[in-house]
Amino acid sequence: MASPARIHMLVSGQVQGVYFRENTRKKAEELGISGWVQNMLDGRVEIVAEGNKEKLEELARWAKQGPAFAKVEEFQTDWQEYKGGLEEFQIRY
Repeated sequence: MASPARIHMLVSGQVQGVYFRENTRKKAEELGISGWVQNMLDGRVEIVAEGNKEKLEELARWAKQGPAFAKVEEFQTDWQEYKGGLEEFQIRY
């Protein structure tokens, strides 16, 4: 099994009010990834996820496009050291 990894993503553009968080949660659960997603005050969406690196790469590819009504303009990723302790994938409010 591949060693677990952690990724931090910042997504900007038309990414709030388009069910980005809910769709991210669904995709992460489908991939067996834990972590969280939240809207930021500046209009971006922030995602922190942990799990199998290949599955995280798949989540990142998905987030770069976003759900149907999103328009992603900028996408940043930062691979981090795996920390653990994230039980499930949650939407933070």
